[in-house]
Amino acid sequence: MRPGRTNSIVDVAGIRVGHCTRDEPGWLTGVTVVVAPSGGAVAGVDVRGGGPGTRETDLLDPRNLVDRVDAIVLGGGSAPGLGAVDGVVEGLFDDGRGWPMREPGQVVPIVPGAILFDLGRAGTWRNYPRPTDGRAAYDVASVSAVPQGCVGAGTGARVGGLKGGVGSASVVLESGATVGAIVALNAVGSAVDPRTGRPYAAGLGLADEFAHVGAGSAEEVAEARARGESLPDKLAGVPAMATTIGVIATDATLSKAQCQKLAGVGHDGFARAIKPVHTASDGDTLFAMATGERGEVEPAELVVLMEAGADCVARAIVHALLAATSVDRSTDGGLAIRSWSDAFPSALAPPPLIE
Repeated sequence: MRPGRTNSIVDVAGIRVGHCTRDEPGWLTGVTVVVAPSGGAVAGVDVRGGGPGTRETDLLDPRNLVDRVDAIVLGGGSAPGLGAVDGVVEGLFDDGRGWPMREPGQVVPIVPGAILFDLGRAGTWRNYPRPTDGRAAYDVASVSAVPQGCVGAGTGARVGGLKGGVGSASVVLESGATVGAIVALNAVGSAVDPRTGRPYAAGLGLADEFAHVGAGSAEEVAEARARGESLPDKLAGVPAMATTIGVIATDATLSKAQCQKLAGVGHDGFARAIKPVHTASDGDTLFAMATGERGEVEPAELVVLMEAGADCVARAIVHALLAATSVDRSTDGGLAIRSWSDAFPSALAPPPLIE
């Protein structure tokens, strides 16, 4: 198995991704939209966290009628941020996309969504994504390599005591099927081994994907632990509010029930990369999409595909850590959060010499 062309979810043909990033003064939030190909994609969802914020997830139950979605939205802003989905719906309306109704041209766009908690991290509590931000993310959605790090839904994200963000990864299976994942990493738990500072899931890289990622020095590990313990919620003795959300996509033909199972197995990727995970203060939610460009999957191949999806999720989490950059909004009453690369500079191997 090998990564796809961009090593991101857009390696699944027809999938487009767009971000709206709000990082101006007073803001650290955003929206990420994953747009299905024309005609939609079969989809499923699995919600594991104790504090989820979701929209239109009931319709993804295999017992229910609608079997395709037009887009999936990942956003910041906690519960109020779900309003950003309305902007994506408007964009789909304008493009004539949605579930067909009685008359030609009458459609209902199907757009499930999930949010993470990032309120107040830039110092202003009520700055959360609006419908205009959802529309902005939809309007720029493309098949280009997915921007990662502190963008879109990951703009204000944090993971443990470090900066979180958006990450993505893909794999092309021996069968030729492609699987990709995108994750907005924002967890109560940590994504790094507290003894070494190395990301838990770095060992799951394909070929030399994470060959440059090692362990931090003892001094860096101790300092990172101390900084994490000094965050305001730690000092107050209350659990951080968080939530990691994401989407797995494949070009295989899957049923709604199989998509639901793909999303469920994908949570194994969360568990491989984050400890603890699925806590009462996380709303961890994972969607799955199947475009159906390739044929149906044999039972044995389905096991391989779902396992690859879980590993894509874990690898995407590592990419989110590596791509994130430090932020400091402490002068505005927000947080100062260091990125993994700033916390563990000795853990990154120098680039190879070019002869």
